[in-house]
Amino acid sequence: MTSINIRTLLIAGDRSGSGKTSITTSIAAALAKKYVVQTFKVGMDYIDPSYLTAATGRPCRNLDSFLMTDEEVRDVFTHACDGADIALIEGVRGLYEGADAILDTGSTAGIAKILDVPIILVINTRSITRSAAALVMGFQAFDPQIQIVGVILNNVQGKHHIQKTKEAIEHFCNIPVFGAIPRTETPDLVMRHLGLVPYVEAAATDTALTISDLSARFLPYLHIDEIESHARKISVPIPLSSAFTDGISKKCAHTRIAVAHDKAFNFYYPDLFDILRANGAEIQFFSPLHDVFEKVANADGFIFGGGYPEYYAADLAKNESMRRGLQRAAKMGVPIYAECGGLIYLASSLEIGSDFQGLTQGEKYSLCDIVHGIVTIPVQRTVRYVVGETSTHCPFGKHRIFGHVFHYSAIEPTDPQYGIKLERGVGIDGSHDGLVVSSVMAGYTHLHPVPSISFFQAFIERCKSASQKR
Repeated sequence: MTSINIRTLLIAGDRSGSGKTSITTSIAAALAKKYVVQTFKVGMDYIDPSYLTAATGRPCRNLDSFLMTDEEVRDVFTHACDGADIALIEGVRGLYEGADAILDTGSTAGIAKILDVPIILVINTRSITRSAAALVMGFQAFDPQIQIVGVILNNVQGKHHIQKTKEAIEHFCNIPVFGAIPRTETPDLVMRHLGLVPYVEAAATDTALTISDLSARFLPYLHIDEIESHARKISVPIPLSSAFTDGISKKCAHTRIAVAHDKAFNFYYPDLFDILRANGAEIQFFSPLHDVFEKVANADGFIFGGGYPEYYAADLAKNESMRRGLQRAAKMGVPIYAECGGLIYLASSLEIGSDFQGLTQGEKYSLCDIVHGIVTIPVQRTVRYVVGETSTHCPFGKHRIFGHVFHYSAIEPTDPQYGIKLERGVGIDGSHDGLVVSSVMAGYTHLHPVPSISFFQAFIERCKSASQKR
């Protein structure tokens, strides 16, 4: 088989806050009752995909044309769609927003063109009717290669608003309106400083909207059968070289990588787990919140992803078995890699500088003290794409890396040695990121594992080598 053929549809917004996440999640849940649905999210994002994953039971994957080549986008898409009946993609921000003012790079439109996917546009119609048609016409005319096949109206108020807006769009734009969500049905999803609260946390709160609740609010106003009928079968070539199969290595077989995964640490791209396994690693998930270190004492290496450790700092600090065990492992040369929330956990301590999103000023927590420095939150928000390379100090060798940063904290390290030099983006200290202590590297950069695959392959090799020396 040289290509994959699958019905596909992309839900885009006219802007951030258009309501596309709630709408896409509801559509995914409805389709999942009849089909095996594979979802995707455009851009570097962990949180929105957690809702799409919950809606379908299959891990949502990310597609980003700034960090990935066209071949890598197709590789992720074809790999994820194996066994699926239909693919549903959620866009990022507005349809044409991206990393560049002129080019498609990093935009939803860029992904739509790489995969040749039809688009349904969600528009916020608050206080507009006929002007909504002008808005849609602008999106249609802006790039003739973009195929907008229909519109969903959000934030409508009353039958007259719906009728007038629908009539204008269908008359002037010559495309159907697939539904209209009343303003009163717009849900109050649980928010936090990095966006939505991840579904694994939100679903556990007393006031949480479940996927069923969300669907119950939206589906009565959406024409699901018409939406489904506009999903078009696309043919996407399967790349000759794949990140998910080409790295299989017998010499790293049975290398055990312990991956922190709980309410405090859950920002991971599912592609990472596939790539680790394809390169011979066995993954052992564990909870720094609840598990004793003995559960992972035989691990050959550790990975700490991002998340919200600041909200669980008291419990993380109380789990001395895990903190002390990780300290011993680091001193023994066990490789450890940490991103953002993982950096906070491996630092000496966390201090809350002012009241912020449920955090109380003056609180201070002692953490692992593996990378030496004090983390303070909040500080000014940092959100950027990241491109760079690892330095000679990196314990895992020299590699090109691609990812992003998104955080509200800062660390003041003691005698820092950095393993990453950034060409784009902001690290711990300007263009420097990745604090290095022996076989440990922890920084703010979140790497996407597909364009940064050589880094993770080298990490596994280092884990195997270190285990043989112990």
